[in-house]
Order: sequence, then C-alpha cells, then structure tokens
Amino acid sequence: MKLLLIKAGKALSTIKREGVFQGGRRVATAFFALFRFVGKGDVLFITGGVGDSARYRCDHVAEELELQGFKCAVTVQDNPLLPNYAGKFKVFVFHRVLFTPAVQKLIENIKKQGKEIIFETDDLVYDPQYLKHMDYFHKMNSLEKKLYENGVGGEILSDPYVKVCTTTTSFLADKLKEKGKKVFIVPNKLSKKDTIIADKIIRYQLSVIKKNTLSNLNNQSSIIDNEKIRIGYFSGTISHNKDFATVTDALMEIMKKHQNVELLLVGPLDIESKLNEFRDRIKQFPYVTREKHFGNIASVDINIVPLELGNPFCEAKSELKFFEAGIVGVPTVAVANRTFSEAIEEGVDGFLAKDTQQWIEKLELLILDANLRKEMGKKARGKASSKYCTKAADNKPYYDYLRSKVG
Repeated sequence: MKLLLIKAGKALSTIKREGVFQGGRRVATAFFALFRFVGKGDVLFITGGVGDSARYRCDHVAEELELQGFKCAVTVQDNPLLPNYAGKFKVFVFHRVLFTPAVQKLIENIKKQGKEIIFETDDLVYDPQYLKHMDYFHKMNSLEKKLYENGVGGEILSDPYVKVCTTTTSFLADKLKEKGKKVFIVPNKLSKKDTIIADKIIRYQLSVIKKNTLSNLNNQSSIIDNEKIRIGYFSGTISHNKDFATVTDALMEIMKKHQNVELLLVGPLDIESKLNEFRDRIKQFPYVTREKHFGNIASVDINIVPLELGNPFCEAKSELKFFEAGIVGVPTVAVANRTFSEAIEEGVDGFLAKDTQQWIEKLELLILDANLRKEMGKKARGKASSKYCTKAADNKPYYDYLRSKVG
C-alpha cells in the first residue's frame, strides 16, 4: 500500500507539471511497461521507471550489449512476474530500483542460484546524504519524497553480495569505489534509432540550405547580417531551475547586447523573472517525443549546458546534453566541470565556461561567427558519432567481465 501511494503521488505530480495530455501519456507509458514481454537471455535490466534515465541506462545499454553478442531484456521493478525471472538470466542489472518485497524476493532467488547482481546508477540518488543538493527534492510532495528516504537502491548497493557497479562518469565511479565496489564506466550512448533520426534531420537541413542558396543566387540576394541566432536550453527534468539560474546574468547581458538573439527553452523550467524583459524573444516548450526532441535541438544555433559548480548532485550528471546536440551538428557551451571537461575538447568541438564572464565570451564567439558554429558543430557531430553511439561502442573490459559471468 505504501508503494502504491508513493507511485500515485508521483503520477499526480507528473500530470500537474506536464498537463493532462502529456503527463497522462507518460503515466500510461509507465503502466503499460508493466506488461512488456520478457523472455530468456544473458542480461536482464530492471529499472524503476520509464523516463530518459531508464532509456539511456537500460534500453540503450541493452542495445549496446546485443551488438556485442549478448542477449538482453529490460523490465520495470513493478512487473508482477519479477521474482520469477531469476532462472531466466545470468546477470541482473538493477537501475534506480526501490527495495520492494518483489525486488527483495528476486534478489533472494538470484543469490540462491549464485548469479551476478550489478548495481547501476547514473546519479547520486542512491545516497540520502546528497539529496539536500537536489533542487527538485525540496519541491516534491510528501509522497514523492518517500521514494528517496533510504536512497534509491541504497539497500542493494550496501549488500555485500553485490560487488560490481556500472555508472556514467568518472565522478560517480570514484564515489562508488568508496563503497568498496569494482566499477565499470559505461557512458551514455545514442541508440541506432536516435542516429537514424539525426541523419534524417541533417539530410533535411542540407536540402533546405541548398534550396535557399539556389533561390538567393537566382534572386541576387544575400544573407541578412542580423539573422536570428537561437540559443537553446533543454532542461530534461524539473531539477534544473538552479542550474539555469547560473547563466541568467550572462544571458541578460547577451540579449541586451545582441538584439538578434532568441532563447528557446524546452522542459519543465521556471524562467527567472528578470528575463521577462525579453519575453518576446523567449520561446518555451514542454516535453516532446524523442524525434521532436532532436528536431528542437537542431533548430537552435547554440546549445547551452549550465550546472552548479561544486554541487555534487550536478557533478554527477553525464555529458549527454553535449552529444545529443552534437549528433545534429549543434555546438555546445557547457559548464567547465569535471565531466564536460573530459568530454569536450575546448575550442574544437565545444566550449567550456566556469563563470558569467566566460559564458558571455564563449557565447559571443559563436554568435558572431557562423563559420565557427558550423565547424564546431561538425566536430561535435563527429565525436558523437564515433564515441557516443551504441553502434560505435567499445568497452572491452566490461564486455569481458559479462562474458565471464554468462559463460
């Protein structure tokens, strides 16, 4: 009953935040995921949800492993048949899973058969001590907060039987190693479907550019010097209000100085009141489908990824906002933290900024130089294609470890 009330609270918050149509669709997706077919194989991913985190850490990693010859399946922790799956797989990866009676029973069955349990996380939500750094946690209703009171999956991580973890970044890997675990970094990656969508967008853009170029030549016209420049921020979750606030002053300065700059905001974000001065140049959109998401990114000229420096919850975030923009050829200016400093080659396939002045300087370089935007976007697309796609994945130590367990 307790878990049911928690889930109900989360569903209500989703509908309230995203509206009856969009929020209701997300709730329905979570419900139907309960009945997703699960056969037999090598690796079973069990996840606590159906959002972007589950997509990247379960569906996409499963696709990566299948390309390496493993047979994988994904299910949600609320699947009514969950305890029965212990005999169908050899490795079990638990991602953001609450320690419910059904999960406990599955783990007991796995242990009896001496099979492998891997703890997977892409965030610090497993440890309650870090929740104070999570902006959205303070805005949750009491039922939602119950999801986090012991940390998400904290009981699984602390189990001595569980000796191996997977995660997204070197920052998180270091945190998990402090628990005495063997850790494999398995970076987030774009799926085959994502790359097909991106390639389709790129081909369409090239056809439009060619068409416009021919039209301009025929009309003997030229590109207007003050063409609109769109800066995009794709917040992803409601936990990013404080992150966006770190670049508000920089954006204020940019929009005052450059009248041709517009701001596109996508996701659940509260705009700082002082930015209302430019509300006629700001467009805000809700969550959209995956295909439309990449279309929205491709529609901007510059992608920004602000995060609070020094906030461990933010330090744990992966570089996916860099390569999601990169795969459609859009250059990024990102916070100069550990993760993005490791992912971005400064001045080549992106820019890094650590304070307001640097945000202004890096944004202006891209605003004033169309060729730089084009070349940097091209380099970012090259890196996204070669390093951040399931079809290009190369993580031999992790694959070898799994093979030793699936026999």
